[in-house]
Amino acid sequence: MNAKQIGVLAVLCASVMWATEPVLAKLAYRNSTFLETSGVRAIFVMLIAFMYAAKTHRRDLTLRLRQLPPLLYIAVAGTLFADLVYFFALSKIPVINATLIGHMQPIFIILFGLFSLKEERLTRYDGIGIAFMIASGLFVTTKTLPNLTQLRFGSIGDLLALCATVAWATTAIAMRRYLRTMNAGVITFFRYMFASVAFVAYLVPTSSMRVANVYQVFIGIVVAVGTILYYEGLKRIKAAQVSAVELATPFFATLLGFLVLGELVTPMQIVGILMLPAGIYCLSKREELS
Repeated sequence: MNAKQIGVLAVLCASVMWATEPVLAKLAYRNSTFLETSGVRAIFVMLIAFMYAAKTHRRDLTLRLRQLPPLLYIAVAGTLFADLVYFFALSKIPVINATLIGHMQPIFIILFGLFSLKEERLTRYDGIGIAFMIASGLFVTTKTLPNLTQLRFGSIGDLLALCATVAWATTAIAMRRYLRTMNAGVITFFRYMFASVAFVAYLVPTSSMRVANVYQVFIGIVVAVGTILYYEGLKRIKAAQVSAVELATPFFATLLGFLVLGELVTPMQIVGILMLPAGIYCLSKREELS
C-alpha cells in the first residue's frame, strides 16, 4: 500500500470510531451530564495519546514554540468550542439536521483551502470522489425520500451546528498547514491536554469531576483511537480528501445499527452505501488514474 492508500484506510478506521461514539455517549448520559462525560473523555484521550506518542516517536515528544499557537487553536476551536456547540445544537434541532450540516465540512475545507492550502489543488477525481461521498452520506442519513424533501433549515440551532462545522474545518486546515510533520499522538495529546485543563477547572469546583460509568472510559478510548487515526490520515492525504472520507461515518453507523440494534436498512440507504466504494476509489486512486 502506498502512503495515500494508508491515509484513506486510516480515516476510514477513524470513521468507525466516530460511528461508535454516539452509541456509547447515549449509554454514558444515563447517569452523567455531557460536561462530566466530556471531561472524563478528554483526560483518557490525553493519556492514551501520550502512550501512543511515547511508543511510536519518543524523539517527537518535545513541543516547539512555533507549534504552540496552532495546537492551542485546534484545542479551543475543535474541542472546547465546536464539540460543545455542536452537542448543544443537537438538543435544539433534529439529529438529521445536525448530521447533514456536519457533512458540509468538505465544502468549507475546499473553500478555506483555496486560500490557505494553495499547493493542494483538487483534481477532477477528487471532485468526483467528494461528490459521491456527500451524496452517500446524504442518502444514508435521510433514509427515505420524504425525509429528504421535508428537511428545513434556518433555526438558531442550525446556525450553531454550522458554526461548529466551520470550526472543525478550520482545525483541519491548521493541522495540515502547520503541524503536518508532527507526530499524530503528540498533536492529540496536546489538543486534549489543553481541553482537559479547561474541563477540570470547571468541573472540580462544582464537584462534578468523576467517572460515573465505564462508558465514559470507553468513549475516551474510542475518541483517542479515532483522533490519532484521523491525524495519521491527514498527514498523508489532502484535507478535503480526509473530510470526504469521513463521510463514511453514516455508513458504519447504519451497519452498527443493523448488526447490534436490528434496525432496518432502507432502499435509499442501500443506494448511498453503494456510492461509498465509488467515492473511496476516486479519492484513493487519483494519482494512478491521472
